[in-house]
Amino acid sequence: MKVYLKRGAVLRLLAEKNMSQNWLASRVGTTSGYMSQLMTGKRCPSPDMRESIQGVLRENNFYTIFSTKQITHKKVS
Repeated sequence: MKVYLKRGAVLRLLAEKNMSQNWLASRVGTTSGYMSQLMTGKRCPSPDMRESIQGVLRENNFYTIFSTKQITHKKVS
């Protein structure tokens, strides 16, 4: 299973706090470039990163800021 950030939800929470994506990156201990990749869905956050993001945003409900996608494996013939 892959986990992705919900960009709109994260941006809404940041706006409510009057904070930026770069502020979030700094608070969770990553670069703004990596945070950008997470926000656009090009990268998936690790379990530790997900926990950090939830803590910084003070969001207790996982599914408010993350979505999941089941990985399907192709059969090799």
